[in-house]
Amino acid sequence: MARLLAVFALAALSLPLPALAADLAGHRALYRLTLDPQSGSAVQSAEGTMAFEVLDACDGWAVRQRLALKMIARDGQANDLVSEYATFESKDGLTLRYRLRQSSQGAVSSEISGEATLERAGGPGIARYTLPTEDTRPLPPGTLFPMAHTMAALAAARRGERIMTAPLFDGTNDDGVQDSTTTILSAAPARPVDRFPALSALASWRMNVAFFAVASATGAPDYEVTLRYWENGVADELRMNFGDFAVDGKMEKFELVPGGC
Repeated sequence: MARLLAVFALAALSLPLPALAADLAGHRALYRLTLDPQSGSAVQSAEGTMAFEVLDACDGWAVRQRLALKMIARDGQANDLVSEYATFESKDGLTLRYRLRQSSQGAVSSEISGEATLERAGGPGIARYTLPTEDTRPLPPGTLFPMAHTMAALAAARRGERIMTAPLFDGTNDDGVQDSTTTILSAAPARPVDRFPALSALASWRMNVAFFAVASATGAPDYEVTLRYWENGVADELRMNFGDFAVDGKMEKFELVPGGC
């Protein structure tokens, strides 16, 4: 998912990305979001939805995500937040076009867009921003884009690896690349899934992904996601921890979307 990002060590890049891409499923999913009551936050309530779409566009992946969240703080102040994010990522993992628009109370609060490229798999690259201002940021060797991260995560899980780190670039902030650490918490074999039968023949893994500012002085993550990934790249459960509060997400609707060449 767009900020459920980048986890995984350079060893994962030894697996051919086109072959891994064939294992991912184009799909649409709708998640119901609720405040995690155990988060101990200053937020009184939070609820909303996240719509997520991945389309196999032959030579790349087209991804769209729309998150809408209504929050009420402990002091009673209400806020309606909307985040819309879209990318196109080439299946060789070398090019990413990205656009993010965030709104608060109906007014646009920030926009980010641009294109990032890598010289080669595992090599360095550059991100070129067109919004909020024209700018460039270097991408270090080993940088992963979002779909490449998902493929690497699943490959690492299949190999039985437990902890992996990698720089990630997803275009969701104008600071450039982030550091990321993923812990693969547990594995489960294929089993019947009554609500979503298309997942019944697939294994799954629970993962925790932590995101850090590069050279973070505190060593604490800016953001964490815990989720269950099925081996076709679908996540049906997730917990997004923003620090001040956490939100649980449950997949309510799901459909596979045929694609490819």
